[in-house]
Amino acid sequence: MTHPFPEWPYPKLIAHRGAGRQAPENTLAAVRLGAARGFRMMEYDVKLSADDVPILLHDDTLERTSNGSAAAAALRYAELARYDFGSWHSAPYAGEPLATLYSIAAYTRANNVHSNIEIKPSPGLEDHSGERIARLAAQLWAGAALPPLLSSFSEIALAAAGDAAPEVPRALLIAKELPPDWRERAARLSCCALNLNHTYVTAEIVRQVRDAGLNLATWTVNEAGRARELLRWGCNAIITDEVETMAPGQF
Repeated sequence: MTHPFPEWPYPKLIAHRGAGRQAPENTLAAVRLGAARGFRMMEYDVKLSADDVPILLHDDTLERTSNGSAAAAALRYAELARYDFGSWHSAPYAGEPLATLYSIAAYTRANNVHSNIEIKPSPGLEDHSGERIARLAAQLWAGAALPPLLSSFSEIALAAAGDAAPEVPRALLIAKELPPDWRERAARLSCCALNLNHTYVTAEIVRQVRDAGLNLATWTVNEAGRARELLRWGCNAIITDEVETMAPGQF
């Protein structure tokens, strides 16, 4: 199998949803805090508003991470911008605005921070989300030393992303056990990596994935001992919530 990156060009440690425990997840504040803790790569979720603005949000609805109560895909960006995306976390972040891919691209590029953009399509928008987000990633990171890595659980979104911007590398996210046809799926999508749930990762799985010519990132690893074990087995990167206790300099 051939792909753009035979060797992993990104950092070994990736902050999950920015510093998504210590600050409101998927916000510019979280990305800034992760960078302040020494992380040079961030993972964050991107979906589309009703008027096609790429917004950072994990859930399909606003309830968990804002004071809103609607489906994100049903609202235009101007409507989404009315909501507070910080108070749910803690008082110091009250008033934190909804982040967009535009603001995150500007910050990360200016501060030499790399990105794993998880395409998180709202229901029924898999094709369109993959295409739109991939095209924007290619535009916003044009001329960057490294492009962002696009990942998704949605194979429809990844296929659309590959058609829209084949030069932007892609990773297939798998939630549980590695399926028997993982090689065929990764090849069909021209992925350079798998992003696997570390709970299901063994040394033998790492060997198989790496022998297949694929890179391997694992999520969400919050214990230093487990992170070291996975890296020792040959995983290329660890995605973690623990930006305070798992500093990049330790690995």
